[in-house]
Amino acid sequence: MDFSTVDLTPGQSGFVEEVCDFLGEIMTPEVHEHERSTGDGFHEGVHLALGGRGWLFPAWPTEEGGAALDPVRRRILALELERYRVPHVTLSTTALVWEAVARFAEPGLAAELKRKVAAGSVRFCLGYSDPEGGSDIAAAHLRAVREGEDWILNGAKMFTTGAHNCQYTFLITRTDASVPKHKGLTMFLVPLDVQGVEIQAIRTYGGERTNAVYYTDVRVPDRYRLGGVNEGWRVLRGPLDAEHGAGRSTDGLSDVCQGRVFLWEFERALDATVDWARRSVRPDGSPVTDDPAFLDRLGRQIVELEAAVVTPGPMGRIRGSLTLIEGVDELIDLVGPEALLAHEAEGAPATGELDFAHRWAQGTATYGGTVEVFKNIVAQHVLGLPRATFPGSKALVR
Repeated sequence: MDFSTVDLTPGQSGFVEEVCDFLGEIMTPEVHEHERSTGDGFHEGVHLALGGRGWLFPAWPTEEGGAALDPVRRRILALELERYRVPHVTLSTTALVWEAVARFAEPGLAAELKRKVAAGSVRFCLGYSDPEGGSDIAAAHLRAVREGEDWILNGAKMFTTGAHNCQYTFLITRTDASVPKHKGLTMFLVPLDVQGVEIQAIRTYGGERTNAVYYTDVRVPDRYRLGGVNEGWRVLRGPLDAEHGAGRSTDGLSDVCQGRVFLWEFERALDATVDWARRSVRPDGSPVTDDPAFLDRLGRQIVELEAAVVTPGPMGRIRGSLTLIEGVDELIDLVGPEALLAHEAEGAPATGELDFAHRWAQGTATYGGTVEVFKNIVAQHVLGLPRATFPGSKALVR
């Protein structure tokens, strides 16, 4: 593996300045406050502004709404989007779903949507988890029944993050309950503005908003079906594998750690702790930074961060989440009660960064597939252990 630095060309260096200038303009205090207050992981003004530059799908050709950026410029853009804390949840789900739409949708529908997706006016969310199913996506109960050229949907989905900001949901449905559970599924791209769809907010401990979405006699034309009837698992596998890290880019520029998105927050929490230590004193009046025990414990967390950043693949997904959860807990213990002050409280370290990181960290054990799911992936695909088989695992529980 090559860990050497990349020497930027003058044009690429200029692109860094271009990106920073643009993000500095659009990522206003109001945008950050909107994210803190809503937990949406999305800001429409910012999203559309990025779409206007072709930066939502920067690898796409300009004639298709992208920016035709080379790999180095794409990496520069990705790093600066993270550094400026651009809300990205809905962008991520849209990107996951688009590959399935491009491959399995009716060509006319895909062509109709592509430029709108690139511009940011059309967005997708993930309609995976049934209330009864949890992480077992193949145990979907939401029913889709054929009626002429339409399908009638009845059921519910949980944790459909971003549904209130999206135009379509990538929905897994049960179309045949008489066959093994993976065989009786059909995927749809369901418009969220049709009659019978109800979106209800669910607030998490971390301050984010996700949703429960209810479908009551929702009528969807067959043109919104993706792939064949009862072949939904095949359609779903592409986005699901991508979310689990299969087929990740190996261009030498991407993050090694699959859980790197969690570690950005840990870095910010570490920075907040260092900033607090530099301006704080111990009860005896000496600087906190003169305390060898404090420095030892802080240094240990820095080492844990660096180790996690270079942990590859699904192991990195697990390590990234656990390092954040355990590390922020240690940082809070180092700082003390001040660490639990929220961003609006006077004296909160780094405007509440530690409080936010601690609350947000807890949910990372479930995002994009639970830690337990990834432990199974490591067991099967890294260690070569046999797949665990449990009673009823191949059958649909009615």
